[in-house]
Amino acid sequence: MVHAPTTVITVEREYGSRGGEFAHELAKRLGWRLLDTELVAGAARMAGVDPKMAARFDERLDPWYYRYGKIFWQDSSMSTTGNSSEEQIFDSDRMLSLIHEEILAAAEEGHCVLVGRGAACALAGRPGCFHIFVYATGSAKKDWFAHQFPRQAENAEHELAAYDKRRAAVIRKFYQQEWCSRGLYHMLLNSCMGFEAMISAVECAAGLCPTPAR
Repeated sequence: MVHAPTTVITVEREYGSRGGEFAHELAKRLGWRLLDTELVAGAARMAGVDPKMAARFDERLDPWYYRYGKIFWQDSSMSTTGNSSEEQIFDSDRMLSLIHEEILAAAEEGHCVLVGRGAACALAGRPGCFHIFVYATGSAKKDWFAHQFPRQAENAEHELAAYDKRRAAVIRKFYQQEWCSRGLYHMLLNSCMGFEAMISAVECAAGLCPTPAR
């Protein structure tokens, strides 16, 4: 079977696994574009909103009371105008839709590393895409959290779990997929092995190993 050459890599990650840092290093090694927070900034540009405002919606759902009220607002808008003005509202649904467009456009261009935001779901089954999930041991994630947020170190376990729960909820709602489902990914990597070993493993598995000099 002939496979399309890999031109897009997606990196999903547990909070505290340093998966985002790994993606940065991977993109640098490959000489590819990195799209991480750039996806959020791009959504803000397309919607014409402040990037700081967009960042508040990053990998989060709107509060339940907002989602509940939005149903009635949309019904009211449709009944009075005959169409929905949803595109004029910037919320998590709108941002996820814009990021989805960015992911598809980036995949068309190729040679990029996409971090989180449902990229593995958006590009599932697409030729030339290689999907990675980065995880870490509980102790490694707690150590990372304590270093990053020393004043909250005693709440590390709760905060780590809550962050991943929010990410999972976003993917479940927008893509109807389970965020950590192994079937979405070509490779699962424990970041405790170190970035160098991780990058080497990805290069070989994705068919990107440098050709040895003769």
